[in-house]
Amino acid sequence: YGTGGHTKYYVGHQEAHVLCGSSGYSRGSGHSEVNRGQPSLASQKRDDSVENQDNMDEDTDMSKVMGFSSFGGTKKKARTFDLDSILEQTRKTAQERSRKVFEERAAARDSDSSDEDRMPPPMARPRPGPQPSTSSASQKPAPDSDSDDSDSSDEAMIGPPLPPTQGDIKKEPEEEFIGPPMPPKNSDGDSDEDDDDDGGDEEEDPLNKRIPASHEITLEHGNKTVSALALDPSGSRLITGGYDYDLRFWDFAAMDASLQSFRTIQPCECHNIRSLAYTITGDMILIAAGNSQAKVYDRDGFEVLECSKGDQYLQDMAKTKGHVASLNCACWHPRTKGLFLTCSDDSTVRIWDVESEGKKHKTAFKARSQQGRKTGVTSCGFSRDGKLIVGGCEDGSIQIWDANLNVHTKFLQRTAHQNGAGITCVSFSYDNKALLSRGGDDTMKLWDIRSFKRPLNVATKLQCFYPMTDCTFSPDDKMVVTGTQVKKGEGNGKLVFLDRETFRTVDEIELQDTGVVRCLWHYRLNQIIVGCSNGKAKVFYDPNKSHKGAKQCVVKTKRSMKQVETVVHEQILTPHALPIFRENRRGRMAWKQLVKDRSDPVRSHRPDLPVSGAGAGGRLGATGSTLSSYISRTIAPNIIDDSNPRESILRHAKEAEENPVYLGHVYKITQPDPKLAEKTLEQEIDEQEAKEKDTTPAWKKLKLA
Repeated sequence: YGTGGHTKYYVGHQEAHVLCGSSGYSRGSGHSEVNRGQPSLASQKRDDSVENQDNMDEDTDMSKVMGFSSFGGTKKKARTFDLDSILEQTRKTAQERSRKVFEERAAARDSDSSDEDRMPPPMARPRPGPQPSTSSASQKPAPDSDSDDSDSSDEAMIGPPLPPTQGDIKKEPEEEFIGPPMPPKNSDGDSDEDDDDDGGDEEEDPLNKRIPASHEITLEHGNKTVSALALDPSGSRLITGGYDYDLRFWDFAAMDASLQSFRTIQPCECHNIRSLAYTITGDMILIAAGNSQAKVYDRDGFEVLECSKGDQYLQDMAKTKGHVASLNCACWHPRTKGLFLTCSDDSTVRIWDVESEGKKHKTAFKARSQQGRKTGVTSCGFSRDGKLIVGGCEDGSIQIWDANLNVHTKFLQRTAHQNGAGITCVSFSYDNKALLSRGGDDTMKLWDIRSFKRPLNVATKLQCFYPMTDCTFSPDDKMVVTGTQVKKGEGNGKLVFLDRETFRTVDEIELQDTGVVRCLWHYRLNQIIVGCSNGKAKVFYDPNKSHKGAKQCVVKTKRSMKQVETVVHEQILTPHALPIFRENRRGRMAWKQLVKDRSDPVRSHRPDLPVSGAGAGGRLGATGSTLSSYISRTIAPNIIDDSNPRESILRHAKEAEENPVYLGHVYKITQPDPKLAEKTLEQEIDEQEAKEKDTTPAWKKLKLA
């Protein structure tokens, strides 16, 4: 029940009026009427008078019991409403409002356009078909309703404006407008002039002015080569990995001018990190190191999964659960979350799914040389749409497979680079039509995958000493970027920018006493991150062309360390003075036992002190108190015989034979006769040497004999 209203119900020729009061429900504030046929006016008045009398009686009874006469206070007549008339009025109001909106939009378009006049759309036409007719009861005022109330209710608009009907949409489709208003369109002449102006601006802006390299910052990773880089899609976090096995996390928004990483981990123990990659959502990190098992970590550096290792004794590499040789590269699928790609020296490229928790690869692609033998895959990648998989092989070939077909290659170039030099990097352009390859033969080539027989452009004399040297496209696909390395002490490495169309050198940035191993040009930040061979990572940016990233941390001042002088008083504690080492004396019984133990001569006997000098009280002295100690100290040192021991024994042989004292009588019968040697060993050696020195022939000695 709400505010007063009048609802009609038609059942055949019967009409029902339901009137509701304005303040809740009560028998005195509303009534129902059912008119059958056409009752007379007198009967209606008679019924009203009877009903009013009943209401008065009820009010009197209520005032006696509850203290007030009615719920509504001053009684008013219920207002009568006609739904059909209300709907008709709403429809007219909606049409009027729609006409005003169309006129305003047409006026805005006319004011913005200069050469073409646009007429405002016609007024909204009335809804086709027969108009809803009101009943006679709705045209004539009800006997209990006031004419003023009904007139005011008919003129007021109730409810939102009605939407256009299906007939209006079919007849006048140009009046329909969905979504926000479109910006004003210029005439053909203006658009041509704007296009000419834009083209002139692009021609005036050379490529070297588009490189954001006016400023740079240096991030200290370590002392060894930075061999892997990755930026999340938003550009807020950077991760670096190197030959020192460390993985460092950098947060541009949280760093200050000190440029310190907020976390360092060693995900693969003693294996150098070769490749890093963020997912398309930036919530997971893919890590490929020198071992055969790739790992996935979350954004904060906690392990999510580790891929399985394959069986190295199986001949068919597609039958193993994982790689059996060291990994070289890894990357995420550009469209599907959870899919990632890895390549290894075991001549396979494998697709994995995070949902399988790394138990087994999803698909395996086998790379083969021209002779049909296995060849290691040194780099890999997805196309921008994820439909193609490219692998750069150790024999210098580029092999491209369809992501859904792993039997044969879709595109193949056997002589892309020098055989044995390997391909350090392969990268698709943003328009997905060109492929850039960097080889260990000091060259970089641009290929059109639609015509894969010969390269479009070739750049030479780009020194390469690392197997993960990068190459990439600029965000606008107008330039290509790569790095060069030099031997230690022989010069400076360079970051080289080339024009994509002509491979003409646009710009070169020298890095003193180091080489460029990794390079990354982020499309959102418009900043270039470089991994160097001296263990540092450099970020190049332009304050006017770049966004966030390094610009956020260089403006923050270093946090000063608060130096607090404190005087520390060292406290020396004896262990047995602490409460935990004290004897646990539990009441009077323990004290009595202690007194009893002290009275016992055995338990309370103090250990004897060591004896110094001669012995006393049955105790021997420390030295010289016994016969053996006396002999060892006095007699034995005086009878040391330095002569030949054999002669010393033979000196007593004749005496022992004539007068046996100890064992002679016992073993006289069974004792063998001693046969002593007539010559000593030294004498025998001297005689042998004398014989060897004799040069007389053997036949002559026999004759003389």
